[in-house]
Amino acid sequence: MDLSLTADEIRFRDEVRGLIAATFPPPERYDGRPAHERRWLQALLDRGWAANRWPEAFGGPGWTPTQNFIWEREVTAAGLPPQVGGMGMGMLAPILFAYGTPEQQARFLPDILHDRVRWCQGYSEPEAGSDLASLRTRAVLDGDSYVVDGEKVWTSGAHRADWMFCLTRTSDEPVRQAGITFLLLDMRSQGVTVRPIISIDGRHMFNRVTFDAVRVPVENRVGREGEGWTVAKGLLTHERTGQAYVSLSTDLSRRLRLAAAELAGSEGGRLLEDTGFGRRLAWADIELQALAMTELRTLSEVAAGGAPGAQSSTLKLKGTDIVQRMTEFFVECAGPYAAPWFPEASGVAPLDVGPAWARPEVARYFEGRAASIAGGSDEVQRNIIAKRVLGL
Repeated sequence: MDLSLTADEIRFRDEVRGLIAATFPPPERYDGRPAHERRWLQALLDRGWAANRWPEAFGGPGWTPTQNFIWEREVTAAGLPPQVGGMGMGMLAPILFAYGTPEQQARFLPDILHDRVRWCQGYSEPEAGSDLASLRTRAVLDGDSYVVDGEKVWTSGAHRADWMFCLTRTSDEPVRQAGITFLLLDMRSQGVTVRPIISIDGRHMFNRVTFDAVRVPVENRVGREGEGWTVAKGLLTHERTGQAYVSLSTDLSRRLRLAAAELAGSEGGRLLEDTGFGRRLAWADIELQALAMTELRTLSEVAAGGAPGAQSSTLKLKGTDIVQRMTEFFVECAGPYAAPWFPEASGVAPLDVGPAWARPEVARYFEGRAASIAGGSDEVQRNIIAKRVLGL
């Protein structure tokens, strides 16, 4: 595989850098505040780049896999999100392209594109996480609506979401996957209750969502009744492909080297020069380069009309492993300055000491612990690879 950039790709990379510099002129940097997020989204909308992975027929820019790869590398290195719109943009939209009716596409896609509506994913339940096919949230058809009762858990961003794309059980088939239906549910509906789950890093990102006789119009069903498992599998392959974290891990490696070059090592020089540390970091970088090539191959197949398939599980499994190792390196570099961010120190006001990168990177370490569960646990990914690739 020739990984060198063509002249057109170099020009595209320079365009991306120019857009970033024009939107956030140095030394200003994107900081995630709502005002900065709106400014970035408007810049992307004005350029026609807000939906970089969408097909041209639905308003995408028609980029090649390499252009998408360049885009994610450049914006991640600048500390910017590759796209705005959360789960609606990257996860639900591809499902609406494939399974949504023209009316559903016209109703939901413009709001997703302009980030006017935020979505959350209603998949996991208290007794149906990795074994998703055992879900129990029930949807019973009553006239022109489904009546939904049940519970979802670990629902990321539900407390801020306007809508949920949700898996429900509409029949008890011998094959459990056959009785599942995919619904779009308004979070403001009567009977929806959202309760917070505070994670190990002290943040409120996850939630428990209960449904008590929530009515969902039949027109909000995506695909046919009982086809939800097929729809969900398509959504998960897109989610897992996006969980390779290649751009993030590449940027973490770059910043990690800068940090380690400033810290004292155990062999008389800088930490980056320590034999053991350097060898472990070099091995992680080698694996990261192999993952990047796999991601490019997958993107090329998708661009040619294929689906990610089991390769998405490979990307998700290895990508999660590498990004977690990168965050562990930062905790190792932070040394005693990482201690205030561990749960054992909860209740003690954090001290404003140590390197400036210690606090955000140790917080990222905590967040990264969930990556090997979200979107399907590592064990689920290994089972998929065993069945679909190895034929076991």
